[in-house]
Amino acid sequence: MSAPKETLTADPTSRQARAAITLDAGRRSAVRRRWLLEVGWKYLVALVILFYAMFPLVYVLSASLNPRGSLAASNQLFGAFDLANYLALADTRYWTWYGNTLQVGIAASLGAVFMGAAAAYAFSRFRFTGRRVGLTALLIIQMFPQALAFVAIFLMLLALGEVFPMLGLNSKLALICVYLGGALGVNTFLMYGFFNTIPIELDESAKIDGATHAQIFWTIIMPLVTPILAVVALLAFIASFGDYIISKIVLVSEDNWTLAVGMFQWVSNQLSSNWGLFAAGAILASIPVLALFLSLQRYIIGGLTAGSVKG
Repeated sequence: MSAPKETLTADPTSRQARAAITLDAGRRSAVRRRWLLEVGWKYLVALVILFYAMFPLVYVLSASLNPRGSLAASNQLFGAFDLANYLALADTRYWTWYGNTLQVGIAASLGAVFMGAAAAYAFSRFRFTGRRVGLTALLIIQMFPQALAFVAIFLMLLALGEVFPMLGLNSKLALICVYLGGALGVNTFLMYGFFNTIPIELDESAKIDGATHAQIFWTIIMPLVTPILAVVALLAFIASFGDYIISKIVLVSEDNWTLAVGMFQWVSNQLSSNWGLFAAGAILASIPVLALFLSLQRYIIGGLTAGSVKG
C-alpha cells in the first residue's frame, strides 16, 4: 500500500529541518568548545586566583567581628557579628601608633621620591667621572640582605644620639632617615631607567632658551615622569608602613611605636594574645594603603614598565 501523497511531500522538508537543527546544534557546540579553549579557561583561573586572594581577607574580617578574640573561635566565617574589637581600640594606644605610622610613611615616601628623582636625573643627564662606578656600587650594595645592617644601624644611631638627640634612638626622624638611605639605591635604579626614556633633546631645547638645570628638572622632567614618581611613592609608603624589625630597633618608647611594632605586642604572648583586636586593627590599617593604591593605580603600570624600554 502506497503512502499518502501528503506524507511523501512532507518527509523531505522534515528531514531537511532536522538536519538543519542538528547542524545548528553542532555549530553551537563547536563554538562553546572553542570559547572554553580560548577564553573560558581564563575565567576559571581568574576565579581560583580571586578566591585564593580574597579568602585571607574575608577570614581576617570575620575574626575582627568575633568578640572572643581567638582564631580558633573564628573558624566559622561570620559566626558572630560584633563591633566590640573596633570599639576596644579606643582604649589602647592604637590611634597614637596610627598617627606615628602615617607620619613616618608620608615623610619616607616624599623623601624617597625627591632623593631618588634627583639622583636618577644626575645619573641620566650628566656625564661625570665615577658615574658608572657609582651606579655599579649602588647595585652591589643593594644585593646585601638588610639584616646585615641592623647592628650597624643601632650602633650608629646610638652614637649620633649623643651629639644630635633628634637623630638618635627613639626618634621618628632617625627612622625616616634610615628608610631613605636603605631605599635610595633601588629607587635610583628604578627612576634611572624611566628618565632615560625622556628625550634629551627636550633638555637641549630648554638650555637654548636659557633654562637652568633646576628649571629643566622641575618644569620639564618632573611632569613627564609622574608615573614612576607615583610608583616609588607607593612602594616607599608600603615598605615603611609595614616594617617591623627596623622600627623595633629604632623606636624604644611605646608612644613612638608604629602600628607594626605596637600591634605585634597584642599577639606576641600566646597565653594572652588577642587576635580579634589584632584583626580589627589590621583592617583599619589597610585603609591608607588601599586608598593610596587606588588613587595611583592609573600610573602604576606605566611607571613599572616604561623604564624597561630603554636603558
